[in-house]
Amino acid sequence: MIVTVVGVGLIGGSLVLSMKQHGVATHVIGVDHNPAHLREAAARHLIDEGTTDLQAAVRRADLIILAVPMDALLTVLPAVLDLVENQVVIDVGSTKKALLDVVREHPKRSRFVAVHPMAGTEFSGPEAAVPELFRDKTLVLCDAEDSAADAVARVEQVADALGMRRVYLGGADHDMHVAYVSHISHITSFALALTVLEKERDEQRIFELASTGFSSTVRLAKSSSAMWVPIFRQNRENVLDVLDEHLRQLQHMRDVLAREDYSAFTDLIHQANHIKRILK
Repeated sequence: MIVTVVGVGLIGGSLVLSMKQHGVATHVIGVDHNPAHLREAAARHLIDEGTTDLQAAVRRADLIILAVPMDALLTVLPAVLDLVENQVVIDVGSTKKALLDVVREHPKRSRFVAVHPMAGTEFSGPEAAVPELFRDKTLVLCDAEDSAADAVARVEQVADALGMRRVYLGGADHDMHVAYVSHISHITSFALALTVLEKERDEQRIFELASTGFSSTVRLAKSSSAMWVPIFRQNRENVLDVLDEHLRQLQHMRDVLAREDYSAFTDLIHQANHIKRILK
C-alpha cells in the first residue's frame, strides 16, 4: 500500500513509521510545507520520498493521512477530497465535530474516515516520531456510518496491524469525552507550569527540587501551542464546561484546607483514589 502523509510530525511520522515496520505501508510519501521536516523525516526513514506537491502525492496514494493542526485541517481535508477517486483519507485530529461539519455535504465524503489515535507525547516534529507509539492504544472512529464500508474496513485493518483497540463514537460525543480525559489535562498542565514559574522565580531550584511527580504532572506543558490552540478553539464549549468543574473542585479543596478540615480533605482524596478502579 502506498501511503501519503500530510504533515510529518510526531503523530504522522510515528504512524507511518509503525505502518512500515508492520508491513502495512510499502512506500510512504511525505508532504510538508517545511523542507527541513521532509529532510529530517527522510533521514530517519519515516518516509521514502518527500514533496510539496500535494496533488501528485494524493493521486499516487492508496491511503492519505492528514496530520496537520486542526485549523489547517478545515481547509486541507476538503481540498484533498476534491482530488481523490477511490483512495481512503483519514485525519488524526483531536477534535471532530467542526471537521465533520465542513465535509458533511462533500461529494467524496464517503472516502473519508475520521479517526483519533489516543496516543502522543509532549514533543513535536519528525524528530519526535517513535516506533510502536500506538500499540495497545485506542483508535476512535467517528461517524463511521457516513464512510464507505471498504474505507472503514481498510482503516480497521491498519488499526489491527498496529495492535490498536477500536472504539466507535459520534463526532460530537467524541469531542465531549476527549475534553474530559485529554484536553483538560493539557490546559491544567499549562496552568500549573505558569503557576510554578510565577511563584518560584529561581529556575535552578525548580530544576533541583522537581520530583517525578511534578515532572509527570507538568510534562504536557511542553506541548506545542500551534497544535493546542486550534484544539481549544474548536472544542471551546466542552473545554469550558470541564474547566468550570475543575475550578469548582480546586476551590472546594482550597476551602477545605483553609478551614483546616483535614477529615474532609481525607475524604476528597479517597474519592479521587477511585480513579484507580478505572485506570489500573
